[in-house]
Amino acid sequence: MESAGELVAFPLLTMPIESNYRACTIPYRFPSDNPKKPTPTELSWIDLFLNSISSFRRRAESDDTVLDAPARAEKFAQRYAEILEDLKKDPESHGGPPDCVLLCQLREQVLRELGFRDIFKKVKDEENAKAISLFEDVVHLSDAIEDECKRMENLVRGIFAGNIFDLGSAQLAELFSKDGMSFLASCQNLVPRPWVIDDLDAFIAKWSKKPWKKAVIFVDNSGADIVLGILPFARELLRCGTQVVLAANDLPSINDVTYPELIDIVSKLKDNQGKLAGVDTSNLFIANSGNDLPVIDLTRISQELAYLASDAELVILEGMGRGIETNLYAQFKCDSLKIGMVKHPEVAQFLGGRLYDCVFKYNEVLG
Repeated sequence: MESAGELVAFPLLTMPIESNYRACTIPYRFPSDNPKKPTPTELSWIDLFLNSISSFRRRAESDDTVLDAPARAEKFAQRYAEILEDLKKDPESHGGPPDCVLLCQLREQVLRELGFRDIFKKVKDEENAKAISLFEDVVHLSDAIEDECKRMENLVRGIFAGNIFDLGSAQLAELFSKDGMSFLASCQNLVPRPWVIDDLDAFIAKWSKKPWKKAVIFVDNSGADIVLGILPFARELLRCGTQVVLAANDLPSINDVTYPELIDIVSKLKDNQGKLAGVDTSNLFIANSGNDLPVIDLTRISQELAYLASDAELVILEGMGRGIETNLYAQFKCDSLKIGMVKHPEVAQFLGGRLYDCVFKYNEVLG
């Protein structure tokens, strides 16, 4: 069901929003650029979206909920490629100039117009089931670490390892289709610290004081990401007395977990007493973010989430789309954490890091 009501600004953004917030980290163009001519950055990002079309077309072709899926998938590929080529000729066409929000919106729009609602549904369901079967093992391994600072670092590494499951990245979609992903191997194979942005020590120092009464986490992918990365981390917050709000997408987009899917996952993970591997969940809330993209513009969220988040003391944006590409420099009235893996060469280049490097950007608001 689509969320009712108009979308509103996230209440914890620093005011005034107009001068403090823009939902795009990497500037595709500057005011001095010719509005009729694409910039080199725009061209490289348009090419990135062009290169991902074939993996989206393959997913769409095998969507057995859509009549004539192969023919419609071909139409999607043609139509979206035409839009991207138009933007190369005239950056002001199709609602441009383009940024990552618009490029994602246009792709989703074409898919939905052709009847594709959720082309990643099958792989999401498979990966969720696989991850759910591993959840207990992952939290038991974590719980066995007695030093709470080391335990927190282990949980953070789990978020990065889970975040690899991203079928919006062409290279990872290719890798995933070959041999799947081993969560524990991914944990061990992260690039060594210090990461390209590495505020982990500062975060753990603050964490050890148990300062946050409520945290809001904008979640990302299905499968290992949500089940083995975010949920063990959220469980640790709950165990320390923090209320946790998990904000998930309203509508399907790539392999991101949706609000109904997240409710289902959490209900499957709870035991008969409603606990998450022994931890009480009465302070765990799941909210519909109102979003329908793999990136997020925080001036457009659901009223439900705005209400639940208004008194939060920690905001976490997880994943490359939400935490890096659109909100890395977003400023909040409270502490914030942007956490994600760098999965596009263009992002790695912008940050001056390596592909599959990790971003852990923690901002403390002193008040």
